[in-house]
Amino acid sequence: MDDIVIHIDNLSKRFAETTAVSGIELNVMRGEMFGLVGPDGAGKTTTMRMLCGIIEPDSGSGDILGFDLWTETEKIQHRIGYLSQRFSLYGDLTVDENIEFFAEIRQIPDYSSRRDQLLDFTRLSPFRDRLADKLSGGMKQKLALACTLIHTPEIVFLDEPTVGVDPVSRREFWLILAELQRQGTTIFMTTPYLDEAERCTRIALMNNGNIMTCDTPGVLRNSMKGSVIELVASDTRKAYSALRNSSHIRELQAFGDRINLVVDDVDSAMKQIQDLLNTNGIGVESLRTVSPSIENVFISMIQS
Repeated sequence: MDDIVIHIDNLSKRFAETTAVSGIELNVMRGEMFGLVGPDGAGKTTTMRMLCGIIEPDSGSGDILGFDLWTETEKIQHRIGYLSQRFSLYGDLTVDENIEFFAEIRQIPDYSSRRDQLLDFTRLSPFRDRLADKLSGGMKQKLALACTLIHTPEIVFLDEPTVGVDPVSRREFWLILAELQRQGTTIFMTTPYLDEAERCTRIALMNNGNIMTCDTPGVLRNSMKGSVIELVASDTRKAYSALRNSSHIRELQAFGDRINLVVDDVDSAMKQIQDLLNTNGIGVESLRTVSPSIENVFISMIQS
């Protein structure tokens, strides 16, 4: 990771009256697994599509692998791979035929050995004669990745590659990505899953077209102001309402059947939480301090 392979400066994009991306800046180093993380509508996909030369920015500058984002799009596209959000392969072609099709598009004359290598790499060799439409969601994503890698790109752009994929397939996909990075490929991915972001070398947290912060997961977790207490109560909604106006709580973050409370003083906050819940007749199933997650950091930044 000794040189910059993606550089963008003040990159912006509008659609009618909506600013999708608002003057963002980023540097990505060779060999990184870089994550652009945020909710739907944050601007992640628009950013990636600009970097891949699919849509043109309205303003700003940048280069990919030393090639200008405005004037050398074709040179960039020869050296990168792009996996879109939607499965874009051909359902009536087999696994083998899909890879063959993309090899021919990329004008790779002798692709047989590379195809076999990718089938082994993605664990799709036993299914090479199966129609793409007959594959599971996770297998379709692995096939799409194999097609993306057929020309051995230096950078792979993955747009929310595990959305809609079952947990086992997600885990397998991440093992493949980790091996791909180990081989020296730079990976730039978007994801709405903040737990996945923990696996990246660095991540940029994006919201409303802006990048709020960019650093390693460890640095971002350590940047969290206050301590995090996790509460599991007998009535989550009632507990949330009871604790909302507590002077000892900096933030309340609801996660399904649990509540994270960001506090400055753990001991005094614990006592007040117990007292408030007891007063309101709410049982406490679990109350403990936990390490901040990227999700805690992101929610805290949005709420501040």
